[in-house]
Amino acid sequence: MEVVQVLHMKGGVGETSYANNSSVQQKVISMTKPITEEAITELYCSTNPASIAIADLGCSSGPNTLFVVSELIKLLDNIRQNIGQKSPEYQVFLNDLPGNDFNTIFRSLPSFQNKLKKQLGAGSGPCFFTGVPGSFYGRLFRNKSLHFIHSSYSLQWLSQVPEGLESNKGNIYMASTSPPDVLKAYYEQFQKDFSLFLKCRSEELVAGGRMVLTFLGRRTIIDEMFRRYKEIVADRMSKEKTEFVNVTISLIKG
Repeated sequence: MEVVQVLHMKGGVGETSYANNSSVQQKVISMTKPITEEAITELYCSTNPASIAIADLGCSSGPNTLFVVSELIKLLDNIRQNIGQKSPEYQVFLNDLPGNDFNTIFRSLPSFQNKLKKQLGAGSGPCFFTGVPGSFYGRLFRNKSLHFIHSSYSLQWLSQVPEGLESNKGNIYMASTSPPDVLKAYYEQFQKDFSLFLKCRSEELVAGGRMVLTFLGRRTIIDEMFRRYKEIVADRMSKEKTEFVNVTISLIKG
């Protein structure tokens, strides 16, 4: 069975749900908040769009799902008031795999929107939400339809289990005792996945769009990961007329 069909965080709002066990992820979102705010501020001030489309890839469910969105919208509303601009309309796309608990998200939207409306006050533009089930290792949106893409603690999940892991005996992941061919298999799968991710997002972003991506890494492999990331971006830009603008990779040491 494919990963896309079975992988998801535990839904609901119970004691063992992801919603009640994601404080570490929220801490990371808070730590990278200055980077995210700088990116979307530059976007808004340089383009002044009448509407802004924001996508959160790997949104999961629970308080973190709408936390980033609410902070971004409040920031943009504050900026537009300071410069005397009419509020843009906001289109928010929440993406995760089909097994994600989208129902819990949708049930929380009315109260979230009412609270946000009170915080923003009169003059703020409407905010529309859309759930987008599917893998971000493929196209999810129309060409040049997104202004801002955010993804936190999601891109470390590969699209599939790498091939050739038979020698990884006694391990269920890329461990310190894994042989070199296993490490190579994981690297190659990541390279393939991330290259496809960047290709798809480059087609979906408008000119001048921004991305902020935060994902897990290990100190022992961080240099290698950045080297491969550089190669992936350079290779993609050499093959297509693609413009990557301010792709921010935020890595937090554990």
